[in-house]
Amino acid sequence: MVPPSKILFYLIELINCYAAVYYSNFLFFYLKRTFGFGEGANLLTAALGGMVYIIASWQCGKWVHRLGAVRLLSLGICGVIFALALGMAVTSPSAQVLVYGLWTVGICFIWPTLETLISERSGRELTKMVGIYNVTWAGSAAIAYFTAGLLIEKLGMASIFWLPLGLTVIELAIVPFAAKQLARESGLRDHEMPITSPVHPADSKRFLKMAWIANPFSYVAINTVIPLIPSIAEKLGLSTGMAGILCSFWMFARLAAFAVFWHWTGWHYRFRWLAGSCLLMIVCFFVFLLTQSIALLLIAQVGFGLSIGLIYSSSLYYSLNVTEDQAKNAGLHEAMIGAGLFIGPAVGAASLFLAPTAQSVGAWSVGGLLCIGFSGLIFVRNYRGSSNGTPGKK
Repeated sequence: MVPPSKILFYLIELINCYAAVYYSNFLFFYLKRTFGFGEGANLLTAALGGMVYIIASWQCGKWVHRLGAVRLLSLGICGVIFALALGMAVTSPSAQVLVYGLWTVGICFIWPTLETLISERSGRELTKMVGIYNVTWAGSAAIAYFTAGLLIEKLGMASIFWLPLGLTVIELAIVPFAAKQLARESGLRDHEMPITSPVHPADSKRFLKMAWIANPFSYVAINTVIPLIPSIAEKLGLSTGMAGILCSFWMFARLAAFAVFWHWTGWHYRFRWLAGSCLLMIVCFFVFLLTQSIALLLIAQVGFGLSIGLIYSSSLYYSLNVTEDQAKNAGLHEAMIGAGLFIGPAVGAASLFLAPTAQSVGAWSVGGLLCIGFSGLIFVRNYRGSSNGTPGKK
């Protein structure tokens, strides 16, 4: 049975993810239409957000136990509210980029804290708790991207600020109730809430390193694709609403992957599943960005979403399946995501700057980077110098 406090934290997660996708993914449409941002400017904006994400997530993971998880969660939510309110007031492009940076700091205080709260006292139930967590945010993200384009067409571009702002205020209102339930559960005697130890295979540290390599490169792919969706939509003749529908298909595939990997744990600590997912992601990334066919676009998104689902599941589960430092590992898990948020768009923007006339140079350069990441995965898998234990399962 899921404790009441965790149910409330899952609700905060659900609302937060919808609000985050509504703002951050469609911010690039806003910047393109309002200020004339092209591919390069959008990629640079995304890269800046990624750099902020690395630092803020890493620091949050270290502060959770010092300041208290609930207090840090409230601080992050208040930071997001402030940033979105500021976004409604400022009108210059540089100010909007600054708002995006401030919003990113707030959101980075939310995710590692929520991951810590849902994993605490989970023991052997960790697979279930992480599974629910992944399905919750992925489902919310898929619905958000599917519906946000249509809502923005009806409500106007300004809604990327005020609608997420209203949702985030609701999150803040839920926090005291979740904190009260958490305090009540923590006060129960140990025999009323038994704790079991997590299971740690001999090669778990190596798999954690490999997952931390793979996950940022999956976000390299994701956050190169998202800023370029306005250009993909223009190439295929899609409206904002239709782009939101068709280009959210991979998010539903990722949601399906999370549901499968929650109930089926055969992928735990098995290298061939992680490596196969990385290869599939690379192939689908190229098709996603380069295809001229809507049918191929949808097929590529299925493979893209399934592969990213397993890569993310590996990173989060291996990070939290530890006996101590869950908060620190959650922060590092999110910081690795931030590395992907930065590297992908930064490389894409640099490629456009260095070779502005080369066709699809951004896609090819980032695709090459993904291949380098896969090589790093293979290296860690086979390197024996600093690793203890036996090789992992195949």
